[in-house]
Amino acid sequence: MTIGRFYAGIAALIRARSDGRYLLLKRAASKDFGACGWECPTGRVDQGEGFEQAAHREVREELGIEMQIDGILGTTHFDRGQAVPENELVGVIFLCSIPTPFEPQLSDEHSECRWLRGDEALQMLSPDDPHQEWIRRVIARAEQIRKMWPEGMAQYYQEAGFDL
Repeated sequence: MTIGRFYAGIAALIRARSDGRYLLLKRAASKDFGACGWECPTGRVDQGEGFEQAAHREVREELGIEMQIDGILGTTHFDRGQAVPENELVGVIFLCSIPTPFEPQLSDEHSECRWLRGDEALQMLSPDDPHQEWIRRVIARAEQIRKMWPEGMAQYYQEAGFDL
């Protein structure tokens, strides 16, 4: 296998601490990949930037807010379109939180938003749609991890950060 280059990205699944609902965003119809699909804030890591910095920047750019990163939900590897080297992306998926739900000022990247409990999101997202499979897995995993999350873990990560 040839060693090549790939993009790095992030995803920030945001949950309101007050009621446990997740923020889902509908991608704009004009997007070149995943148009009209549901997601959480996502984006590429810029040159010279870490994953954690990229998550905060992307959420500020897409929603105009600051959020807290509570933990790492997992990693991802996929092709953003056709499976060619320039579309390959690896990423980190963060569990994030804010105090309460809000009505975001959407950027041109998204056309709609919804605050949903985990079970509501899983009902809304079709298990038969391959474009929604990823966000369904993200939410299902987040629901399980939050049930098992040790007390103090989010506080530790808030103080220590994630970059080593």
